[in-house]
Amino acid sequence: MSTRVPGKSGGAALAYDFMLVPGGAERLSLHVLRTHPDWTLVTGFLDPRSFSGADLPTDRVQTLTGPSRLRGWQGLKVLRAFEQRGSTLADFERVLFSGVYAPAGVAHRPGGGNAYYCHTPPRFAYDLRDWYLAQAAPWQRPALRWLGRRVRHAYEAALARMDRVAANSITVQARLREHLGLEDVTVIHPPVDVARWTWGGQEDYYLSNARLEPYKRVAWAVRAFRELPQHQLVVASGGSELASLQRLAEGCPNIRFTGWCGEDRLRELTGNCIATLYLAREEDFGMSPVESMSAGKPVIGVAEGGLRETVIQGETGLLLPPDAAEDTDALRAAVQELDRDRALAMRPACEARALAFAPEVFDARLESFLAGLP
Repeated sequence: MSTRVPGKSGGAALAYDFMLVPGGAERLSLHVLRTHPDWTLVTGFLDPRSFSGADLPTDRVQTLTGPSRLRGWQGLKVLRAFEQRGSTLADFERVLFSGVYAPAGVAHRPGGGNAYYCHTPPRFAYDLRDWYLAQAAPWQRPALRWLGRRVRHAYEAALARMDRVAANSITVQARLREHLGLEDVTVIHPPVDVARWTWGGQEDYYLSNARLEPYKRVAWAVRAFRELPQHQLVVASGGSELASLQRLAEGCPNIRFTGWCGEDRLRELTGNCIATLYLAREEDFGMSPVESMSAGKPVIGVAEGGLRETVIQGETGLLLPPDAAEDTDALRAAVQELDRDRALAMRPACEARALAFAPEVFDARLESFLAGLP
């Protein structure tokens, strides 16, 4: 994997923040790279351990820096790397920006051929600013406020220079309209490899694979299953809350943590569960629920964000009303309602619904979006 952006190269580049964990935005980046063999991925850094077995074309990945030891400053380090070295993206005929820090760091890229695919505006600087501040320790809040102002200023300047802007969901399209005043935003839902997420059976457990971060609300699921000893929960992910959630689940043999899984293991767990839980706060889009439906597994979630665009209430899952968020009784009732028989009955509708987000649908819409670039 190269750490040097080359000289005049022509062609196209995908500029994305950093590749730390195989989340939805990272998987989309890899999909674009695989389907465009003449493209280069320019990113802050990539952790190869997280993408082992991911069919990663490392000869077309160029990194600008390395991960930060201080997780909270990781974004700032990547932003500075794009500011200092990202001007070499001018060597490409066109660039598809993604993430937050990559476009903000190279707002000065001259000429046309600049497009942006938005997974979400930086929520710590906009709609979830107060929530993030409340989660931070008092001594961290001045730095977080400063970072929010810094990123917001650079981000808004970057988007003003884009020739075209796309969003990964109607939810994100609305955020761009509300917070940045952008009206001409194309919605292109991310690609889900529906052929790889398949039914395997129906074992006796429910699955959560959301990252263990506060806004994903996995603690809510753990609290509910503490009161459902006859139901099994498998938490197949990692994150900053892993230790605290393990403590919360102490004494509950029905709750099991696997840590981060490779893609093959995650597909196996998904294909054999009863249903999945995806409880993230105002999720941007949420690829995991679509992967779950691809495998014929319904989703328990909240009627917020992107899940309103993917999960059909009562047909491919159960969506709790937003005012029931963090309500353990409500979630426990939903798990009991979506038992083995009801989940099995939803299988055909789940598999059919997932086809609307297949890779070929994304590919066609992305090519149409890029076709009008200068």
